[in-house]
Formats: sequence, structure tokens, C-alpha cells
Amino acid sequence: MKRNNILLKTTKVLSWTFVVLVVIGLILLTKVDRSPIQDQDFYKGTLERLDQSTFSNSQGETWIAGWSRSNMTPAEPADLVGYAPRGKYEFVHDSSYVKALALSNGKTRIAWLNYELLIVHPSLAEQLQTAIKEAKLPVDQVIFTATHTHSGMGGYMPGPMGEIAFGGYDQSIVDLMVSSSLSALQNAIATQDTVSITYRKSDAGDLVANRFVKDGPTDPFVRQLIFTKTSGKKATFLTYSAHATTMSTKFMGLSGDYPFYLTKDLEADGFDFALYAAGTVGSHRPLRPGNTPEMVELYAHQLDSTLNLRMTYYATVKNHRIRTGYLPISLREPHLRVSDNLRLRPWLFNYLLGDTNAHLDITQIGNTLMIASSGELSGVFYEKWEKLAQSKGLNLIITTFNGGYIGYITPDELYDENFHEVREMNWYGPGNGKYFDEMMMAIIKKSTP
Repeated sequence: MKRNNILLKTTKVLSWTFVVLVVIGLILLTKVDRSPIQDQDFYKGTLERLDQSTFSNSQGETWIAGWSRSNMTPAEPADLVGYAPRGKYEFVHDSSYVKALALSNGKTRIAWLNYELLIVHPSLAEQLQTAIKEAKLPVDQVIFTATHTHSGMGGYMPGPMGEIAFGGYDQSIVDLMVSSSLSALQNAIATQDTVSITYRKSDAGDLVANRFVKDGPTDPFVRQLIFTKTSGKKATFLTYSAHATTMSTKFMGLSGDYPFYLTKDLEADGFDFALYAAGTVGSHRPLRPGNTPEMVELYAHQLDSTLNLRMTYYATVKNHRIRTGYLPISLREPHLRVSDNLRLRPWLFNYLLGDTNAHLDITQIGNTLMIASSGELSGVFYEKWEKLAQSKGLNLIITTFNGGYIGYITPDELYDENFHEVREMNWYGPGNGKYFDEMMMAIIKKSTP
């Protein structure tokens, strides 16, 4: 009898445990929506909005540009952001900077703000936009970029997930970033002078690889804009597709990873100012010689040498026209997956991560089309987009981390592969590869040489 009572109690406990787990599962989880993305209203709506949109357009008679940087390293150590939570950095190996580049054709004024950070979080972007507006700086379009260093500081990402994995939120750090940004932007505007602009493209395919498909396609090119003042001083804006993950995951110093040393090399060899913006880094890893600080610097040296030794294209940007546009992107419900066909419910995703500010910033400088994305785009798409741009007489430069972040945008055929990028980081579900492909192609088609 006693044994039967114990068995009965155990059965009840197990039954209630099962019921509780099922209820929790129903509250927290739901099925992955695999319905065709092209049939969705949000998909059609975004593409219709893009088709009907008109870009702001101005024609000037000259180019004027200025540049500046400001140190935004906090006085006290902050948490390191990138790889996995590591706690506060133990020393400053590289100071962290915000860089500003301002450009005008005498009628339209644009500016890039670049951060030695993992991403530019929507909350930070919003506070920056507000501060720029309150300071009444003469800028018509601001484009945010980041180096995507995985050894940079945190403290600027609010919300539960920010607290768990991204260094939390410290208003004093954000205030420092905002004030440093204003200082850099004000100085960039104040030092504007007449410039010539050239576009340069170099093949650095030996230094990058597809990190999921062996010998798979990559975007191998470094793309640059070079601004030369009448005084002879020069600045460069450059992009590349290799993730800034050359530094060891165990390294506990604050570092800008290889982009910091690449720009340092450029500034030691003829450039007054160099700004590195992460390109289509999704699916791409650096072919690094090692992960110590010395090897990271060596990788940057190799990349710097490649810029001159393997240049494949060079041209002057002559037409003094600036076109700007902004495209808000509607998305499928959040799809943060826990298995092939189960995902967190949207309310839980939104609670953990908050607003993702999905959009594209569109900027055309003469015949150079620049698109800044909130999605961490895979470089495997680039060749198709660039061929279309070239057929229209356009140079194409794509950057990411534009003040929004919606996770990775990868080829749809990889969605069910067991890769981190498509499992935990493809946040808005199947079909986003096709979706972004359609948007980018449509933007290129709308652009004129």
C-alpha cells in the first residue's frame, strides 16, 4: 500500500510538472511561420512604398568636405561587447573613437558618424539624432556606421537582453558618446573645404573567407571614397566584408580590432583621416595569421598593402549631385528560434530586445550609390547587386549597423542549417534573403548614373 501511495504521488507530481511545462511552452513559444514571404502584406507594402518614394535631389557646382574624430573612451572600464559576455575590460589597448565625415555640394549636407563599437543601437541612434537636431547642426542626412569590433565597449544597449549579453546600459557612457559625436561633427563641419572625390576598389579576397560554406562565395573587395582638399590633405571612407573578429575571445583589453590598425596604417601613410565602416560582414570571416595583438596588427598591415598592390578600379566622382532617401522596412513577426520549427513568441522577443528600427538609408554622390542597412547582410549577395549597379554606370557601397539592428540577412537556402547566423541571429524569419535582395535591386534600378 505504501509503495502504491508513493507511486501515485510521483505520478501526480510528474503529471502536474508536465502540465506546467506545456502551459509555459504555450505562453513562451509558437511555430515558425514558413508561409511564402512574397505573399505577405508587409513585403508588398514595403516594396510599394519604395516604388512610390522619391529621393531628395540637388545639383551643386563643387564638393566641400571636412572630417574630425573625438575620443569616447570612458574614464572607468565598461563591459566588453562581442563574442560572449566577458565582464569589464581590464585595460585600454586601443582608445575608442567616434569619427565624423561631413560632405556638401553647396545645397545638400550629409554626414557619416562612425563608431568603434559592435553596433549602433537604436536607442543610441535616437539620442544622437535628438542631440544633433537640438544643436541645430546644418545636416540634412546623418548616416550611422560601426566598425563592428568584437572587443569594443558596451553600456549603450538598454533592455533585458542588453543587460544579459551586451554590457547593459549606463547613461553616463551614452552621454559621453553623444557629446563626443557632437564635438566630432561640429569640427568636421567647421573644417570643410573644397575637395575632389575619387572611388577606388581593391581585391582583398586572399584575406577573407565564407565561414559556413567551404570555399563558398565571398565579397572580396575593399571599396573606398577618397576626399582630397585643395591643401592636399586627404581622407578616406572605406568598407570591407571580413568580421572584426581577429582578436582572441579571451583578450580582456578594449580594442578596435583590425579596423583600428588598418585606419592607423592609412593615417601613417598619406591620409590625414581614415574611417572604416563595416560592409557586408554576414557569413564572412577574416583569414587572420593569428589572434594575438601582434597578429591582429599584421593582418591590418596585409590589408593595407593590398589596397595599393591589388587595386582593380579607380575613377573620379565628377557630377556634384547628391540624392538622399530613407526607407522604413516592415517585417515578419520576430522569429528568434529555439528549434527548427519553434520560436519565441513576439511579445517575449520584443520585451527582450525592444525596437529594432528597421530601415535603409540611401545616399547617392554623383555616380556612387551608398546604401546603409539595419540588417547584417551577407556578402554573398554583393556580386549580383554590384553587377546591376555597374550596368547602370554606378559604383555601389553597402554598409551595415545604421542605427537599426534586425539580425542577419543570409541566403534563404541556409535557413535550416545549424549555423549561429541563421539559427539564433536571423531574427525575422524565413525569406529575408529574398526580401532584401528585392529591395536592394529595386533601389539600384531607381538610381540614375
